[in-house]
Amino acid sequence: MSVVIAQIDIAAAPDTVWDVVMDPTTTRKWVTIARDVGPWDDGPLVEGFQMEQRLHLRGVTFKVEWTLQEVDAPRFARWDGKGPARARAITEYRLQGTDEGTHFDYRNEFHTPFGPMGAIAAKALMGGIPKHEANASLHALKRLIESDGQ
Repeated sequence: MSVVIAQIDIAAAPDTVWDVVMDPTTTRKWVTIARDVGPWDDGPLVEGFQMEQRLHLRGVTFKVEWTLQEVDAPRFARWDGKGPARARAITEYRLQGTDEGTHFDYRNEFHTPFGPMGAIAAKALMGGIPKHEANASLHALKRLIESDGQ
């Protein structure tokens, strides 16, 4: 298992940040590794909501099927993702209002297939890329929201 934690402060209300991060149509505007999103469920973002993403890392594009496991709008969301070869990810968004806007905490826990040997291989192949991409995505999110280019 590997864990990536990133955070950023955004000059916008938590409701505004929430609306952007939870909208599948805005994903490609701020998630740097997203190549495509969809299909996704119709209706409100409630526990059980599902969507698919095609992500791209190290020259490889792969599909992840996400299910919203827990939601407390506009403060918290936990997504459970299933990827190729039984890989699994848990992604959490935590939003906290501040005097200047919103403090956004991002956490991704990635479970590699094939146990400890898979984890060693993934670390050797990926290095610091997931952390770099998480930070790049949060900075893209900040630019998107603060420029009002949603």
